[in-house]
Amino acid sequence: MRKKKNRLLPFDEMDYSIIELLKKDSRIPAITIAKKLEVNQRTVRKRIERLVEMGIGRFTLVLEPQIFGYGISIDIFMEIDEEKSDSIVGKLLAITEISYLAYGQETHELSVQARFKNNEELYDFLRVTIPTIDGINVTKYTLVPRILFNIDQWMPQKDNFI
Repeated sequence: MRKKKNRLLPFDEMDYSIIELLKKDSRIPAITIAKKLEVNQRTVRKRIERLVEMGIGRFTLVLEPQIFGYGISIDIFMEIDEEKSDSIVGKLLAITEISYLAYGQETHELSVQARFKNNEELYDFLRVTIPTIDGINVTKYTLVPRILFNIDQWMPQKDNFI
C-alpha cells in the first residue's frame, strides 16, 4: 500500500536525502550531493536554498564544550516570579555558562543547562550567581555526566517528507 503524501509540509524524499547528507556534514558540496543522489547540481542548490528560506534549519557551527575545558554539565529546574520573568530571563541569557534556557509548561518554570570547567565554578553558580538574581527558586538540579543524544543530532522521521 502506498503511503499518503504529507500535505502539511511541501517536502519529498529528495529533501530528506539532502538533509540527511547535510546533517552528517554541513560542508558537503552541492556537487557531491548531486552525484550521490544522481540529480543536477542546480537542483540541489535550489532545494537547499528553499529549505533554508522556509526556516527548517540553519547552518551553524556547533561547539564542543569539552574542547574549551567545560567538562561539567548540569540541568537546573527553577520557578520564577512571573512579574520579574523578563528581567530574570535577561540576566540568565547574559551568563556565558548557560547553554540552554527554556520555559517549562507554565510560564513561571524555567529549564536551564549550564556548563563549567570545574566544581568550584559550578558551586559558585549554584550558591552565589543564581541566588543574586531576585525572583528565582531552584527546585531541582542534576549533574549530567554524559549526554547521549543532543539537539544537533535530531532528525524528523522520513514519513514527514513523503
